[in-house]
Order: sequence, then structure tokens, then C-alpha cells
Amino acid sequence: MERGGVGLVLDSKRGSVDFIMDPAARAFRNVNPNAISAVALALAGISGALIYFSYDYWQVLLPLAGFLMLVSGFLDGLDGKVARLTGKGSKRGDFVDHVFDRYADVLMIGAVAVSAWCNAYLGLLAVVGVMLTSYMGTQAQAVGAGRHYGGVLGRADRLVLMILATFLTWILLLFDIRSFTIMSYTITVFEIMMLWFAVVGNLTAIQRAVSTYRSLK
Repeated sequence: MERGGVGLVLDSKRGSVDFIMDPAARAFRNVNPNAISAVALALAGISGALIYFSYDYWQVLLPLAGFLMLVSGFLDGLDGKVARLTGKGSKRGDFVDHVFDRYADVLMIGAVAVSAWCNAYLGLLAVVGVMLTSYMGTQAQAVGAGRHYGGVLGRADRLVLMILATFLTWILLLFDIRSFTIMSYTITVFEIMMLWFAVVGNLTAIQRAVSTYRSLK
């Protein structure tokens, strides 16, 4: 079950969390890595639902959503560690992991896109950017160019930004700040995040596509 890599921005930081991940992997060595992936997906779905319903119930739902996303991300990194530790790596496990990751992306980012926190058109562009980024990475492998994790916006980067946006929104609301006005446009923290996903996500997808094309003969 060789698991996927992390985003380019956070790639150099992988070793810095090994002191947490390695003991956790040993503690979970008797758990099937696919089961860990499934729990991570379920938590991602729940966190997305909490964000969707949090506009009027933010006091409890937003911090809970942020915490569940944090746990989901931890488990998403743990499954690969457990797979390598126990020798259960397989192409089937790798495939399951990627499928679950894509559903987790849609459940979390899609929930923001259709919630009261975000303009629906901006949300659609963000989801497209995220999906194309992931697609270009795996399509590179499909045509024999090797799996591509390059670019500015990887999955780990997206997850970290989701968690930060959720907690920042909650903190600002404690001070009765729900949105900002920039040049007569009202925008929320979640919309700023989604704008980043829409622009940088699509740029990352194009970057991966160009890099893959140039590597092919």
C-alpha cells in the first residue's frame, strides 16, 4: 500500500513529524491500513457536513470541524506508515488510498463551496482546480511519466489551509467579524481560501500538465 506524497510546499517537512507518526504507526500496526483510510474519509465527510451547517451554529460546529479535519489528515498520513511498517504495501491499497483522498477532497471542499460561507461560482472553480490538480498528477503516471506531485498546491497544503481557514473563521467570529469588505466586495475567510484554490489549483494543474508533456517523447 504505497501511499501518495504530500504537496511540494510541505514536502520538505515530512521528516519533522516522524517523531509522532512512527510511534503511532507502531501502535496501529495490527490495524488494516485500508480501515485507517476509511476512518479518515469518514471524518473528512463529517467535518464537511459540520462546515456546511456551521453558518448559524459556528460556536460549536466550526472548532469541531477543524479538529476532525486535523484527525482525518493525521490518519491519512498514518495509513501509509502502517502499510510500510507491516509490509502490506500493494497497488490495490495505493488505488484505494487515492480514491478515498479524492472523495475526502470533494466532501470537505465541496461542502464549503455549497455552504453559506462561499459564493457558489467561486466554489465551483475551486473544486475544479483541486480535482484537476490531482488528476494531472495521476494522469502523468498513467502515460508512463511517473506520478507527478510537483506544483504549488498539493493535498497536504490544501488540508492545512482548510484547517487554518476553519479555525480563523471561528476566532474572528468570537470578535463578531464574519467577513471583510475589499473594494466594495464582501468576502469571507473561506472565500479567500477558495479563491486561492481556484487560481493556484488550476495553475498547479497546468504546471503539472506542461511538465508531463515535456517529459514525453
